Amino acid sequence: MATNLRIKAHWFKPDQPKSAEQNASAMAFIAWRVALNMLKRMREARFDIDAGPAYFGFVREVLVFLLAGVDRMAYARLGGERRVAFTSALVRRVAEILRDNEADLLGPANAAGGADYRDLFIDQFNELSVHYAEFGWSEDEGPDFAFMRYLGSRLEAVVPDKDRVWVVDQVMAIEAPEAVAMLQRAMQGVFSTEPRGARRSAMSGE
Repeated sequence: MATNLRIKAHWFKPDQPKSAEQNASAMAFIAWRVALNMLKRMREARFDIDAGPAYFGFVREVLVFLLAGVDRMAYARLGGERRVAFTSALVRRVAEILRDNEADLLGPANAAGGADYRDLFIDQFNELSVHYAEFGWSEDEGPDFAFMRYLGSRLEAVVPDKDRVWVVDQVMAIEAPEAVAMLQRAMQGVFSTEPRGARRSAMSGE
């Protein structure tokens, strides 16, 4: 049975204003954990995603999907200008986290004459975010069919041949909705200005 991820997504002093970079850094770490959790769940569902290039190929695609979703949620909360500052900082921070982890496992890309892992991810996000922008996302329901279908189609090229017939259904029916739900809860926590005790009381009905 696939495991669920528990995420703490609130500031110690939520009433104090946070910069775009602070909120972006918090959401970057959460998005990274959600992406790794999706990979773990896929493996538990018997999809063969081996450590190495395939591992990071999967994680990169999921991260682009997640950040495209966070960007939509940020627009609803922040409006245009503040959303640009937040999303730019978010993508840069995720790219740094990815670079550190990818270099640890695969070695520095520059050592082999390749582009930096950070720059490769930023380029990938810039390219694919244009595609995701064509799909629908509502504040209440999240991504539409095409938004999630696009992620599934991108992952078809990452998983082994035997898994390609199943990956789209697995992603659309189970993994993407679960990941989006975690991001929605995280965004609410990160951007909340309510005292932590008040939020707990509201949730418990006290």
